[in-house]
Amino acid sequence: MEGFPCYESYLQEKEEEWETLCLRCGASDDPCKHLKKDANDIFFCEIYPHRFGLRETVGGEKFFCVPVREVLHSWWPRCHLCAYKKKLKVIF
Repeated sequence: MEGFPCYESYLQEKEEEWETLCLRCGASDDPCKHLKKDANDIFFCEIYPHRFGLRETVGGEKFFCVPVREVLHSWWPRCHLCAYKKKLKVIF
């Protein structure tokens, strides 16, 4: 977006804030094998730009990675631990 550096900066900041929410907190008993922790104990997806589609958990289960917004409305065991749900106050 040419001509809107403040807006672009704001969007970048909000994206980074959102992406750092996942703490691999235990809300998923069997997380994706591509979810890794860096030297600062921050979790990240090692294949982030190409994450969507068929993936595998640490335990070997197959699943489809989708945008988090597509699953936030649903319930799963221990979903009350999910940082995204806490941020949006979407606890079931």
